Amino acid sequence: MNIKNICCIGAGYVGGPTMSVIAAKCPDIKVNVVDLNKQRIAAWNETDLDKLPIYEPGLSAIVAQARGRNLFFSTDVDQAILDADMIFISVNTPTKTYGIGKGMAADLKYIELCARQIAAVAKTDKIIVEKSTLPVRTAEALKSILSSTGNGVNFQVLSNPEFLAEGTAVQDLLEPDRVLIGGERTEEGEVAMQALHDVFHNWIPSERILLTNVWSSELSKLTANAFLAQRVSSINSLSALCEATEADVDEVARAIGQDSRIGPKFLKSSVGFGGSCFQKDILNLVYLCQTYGLQEVADYWHQVIKMNDYQKRRFAQKIISTLYNTVNGKKIVLLGWAFKKDTNDTRESAAIYVADYLLSEMAELVVYDPKVTAEQIYADLDYLNTRSESENRNLVTVANNYDELFDDAHAVAVMTEWDEFKEIDWEHVFDRMLKPAFIFDGRAILDMPALENIGFRGFAIGKG
Repeated sequence: MNIKNICCIGAGYVGGPTMSVIAAKCPDIKVNVVDLNKQRIAAWNETDLDKLPIYEPGLSAIVAQARGRNLFFSTDVDQAILDADMIFISVNTPTKTYGIGKGMAADLKYIELCARQIAAVAKTDKIIVEKSTLPVRTAEALKSILSSTGNGVNFQVLSNPEFLAEGTAVQDLLEPDRVLIGGERTEEGEVAMQALHDVFHNWIPSERILLTNVWSSELSKLTANAFLAQRVSSINSLSALCEATEADVDEVARAIGQDSRIGPKFLKSSVGFGGSCFQKDILNLVYLCQTYGLQEVADYWHQVIKMNDYQKRRFAQKIISTLYNTVNGKKIVLLGWAFKKDTNDTRESAAIYVADYLLSEMAELVVYDPKVTAEQIYADLDYLNTRSESENRNLVTVANNYDELFDDAHAVAVMTEWDEFKEIDWEHVFDRMLKPAFIFDGRAILDMPALENIGFRGFAIGKG
């Protein structure tokens, strides 16, 4: 089956970059990215590529290469569905905030709405590709909705989960470790899987394209994120012990990481993991385990979330206790708000929760992040509903640059590992701060001995 027209419903962090790379690598395939959010689509169509709604290194060049040639962004969902041979569903699957599974299960209402719209509009056979992160056996529900129209249209449902890391998403798409395609092990299912395989095979060798049954593919995404998050929480649990024993967590991680059975990735101690995937997916996994009566398994994975929350709380408490057990009225500079460097995504960022702890003690915060807007920072704090919007704006100042950022500050806390923070003129910073001047490195990226030689009183997470 030769795919000539692809539609992707959802122009967010996954859909936009993924379809841009597919369009760039497959010039013979027309790719329509559609979304009901008019503002988001307008941003994707911006002439100024610096104003794309998502910041990812290399993304603007990819969009510039394909947009207007065979890559198009639109709000006309129905027409894109009609024209498509293959439809990717890449909409949000947030954690439920109501009903059964509240706070843990995935909310699949947007997935169902997409399926119903496809079923109502489609007039020819389609391959439907799950791109969103979904609970295992979601494809069964999709197939049920799609096949209930009685209009004679046949649908094949595939699972093709994303394994992108924000900040390196373009590189992950261009040179992935693997591409996973799950489908029904029937003649029609095999044809559909081969069609998607052939799309990716335009730039990815076949040995990196794994074909599985649909249930294995769905579950692999959840468990991959769970395993990665578990590693972060494991090393973070040891960071507390390192501080208590005067060990160095980086040296411990290096010793562990050189064991070929373990490896070095995701063994960087920090103030805690964030992002749209890890917490949501682990909670979803916990809920699935509970649903199948596997309470001990659920408890095991839930501990990863508890450790992550502990790490954020512990870092905030370290700041408070070091500043003589009170931060009331003290100016504290937070460097970074995104959940990691090289992205403007703030979802579940550790900075949000550390800021909230400090604000509950009436600290006065000044926040600087090179890619996150003031509107987003205030929206993140308002969403917690811990205090009023006016209180957040009275206690939090968002800076656009380093001018006057450090004047009369009591302390600086590194919350995101942006490379530019390593290049700050810290001697100049020290001169502008109140004395004693404190620095708290929540990402362990700074040369703390050198800073202490300047005169700072320093703390780096995981350092004894």
